[in-house]
Amino acid sequence: MAIFDNLKYVTERIEAAALHSGRQAGEVALLAVTKSVPAERMREAAALGLTLIGENRVQEAWTKFQSLADLPLSWHMIGHLQSNKVKRALQFATLIESVDSLHLAREIEREAAAQGKIIECFLEVNTSGESQKFGIAPGEAEALAGDLAGLPHLHLTGLMTIGALSTDSQRIRSCFSQLRKVQERLNASGLGISQLSMGMSDDFEIAIEEGATIIRLGRALFGERN
Repeated sequence: MAIFDNLKYVTERIEAAALHSGRQAGEVALLAVTKSVPAERMREAAALGLTLIGENRVQEAWTKFQSLADLPLSWHMIGHLQSNKVKRALQFATLIESVDSLHLAREIEREAAAQGKIIECFLEVNTSGESQKFGIAPGEAEALAGDLAGLPHLHLTGLMTIGALSTDSQRIRSCFSQLRKVQERLNASGLGISQLSMGMSDDFEIAIEEGATIIRLGRALFGERN
């Protein structure tokens, strides 16, 4: 299906999920995950209003960022970020969603200071406990958030997670409700964590019901990719 048709269907599902949970669809931002999506299709998506972009790989993102520099796109880095890729990532990304260690945060701080900018970031939390996933354990979030508070070129505004790789909707829901509870704990200690990035093509409706403010959709918009 064309991106137009996919977006129409996704929008209807977002609206229904928001209504079901007593929310407004406008409370949920749609981030288009463009891993392996060529720049030409991204132009088509941007023409339909999909200007919030999520990329997993720094070099791929950098190449497309240069090709699409004439478009008003906002780029999020959502994949695992290696320290040696931070300098390049900060040249295109407005937000890093995958901060999962103090070591990485300090490297982002160093590069942000060198580039004269303040970078918005989210903590990636592994709420499923699956060993193949990156992210800190939910119980580690307060300590890492406290450490980030001492880094003047980082602005911590949100949390990110990936739901369990499962067909059990209750297990998936538990991952998202855990992230919301981490947000509540952090905000009780005085932090302004306003964003929850959670929900992908197979589970975004559950994420919306559990409070997602950003959902990350690739296949639902662009179809199957390599």
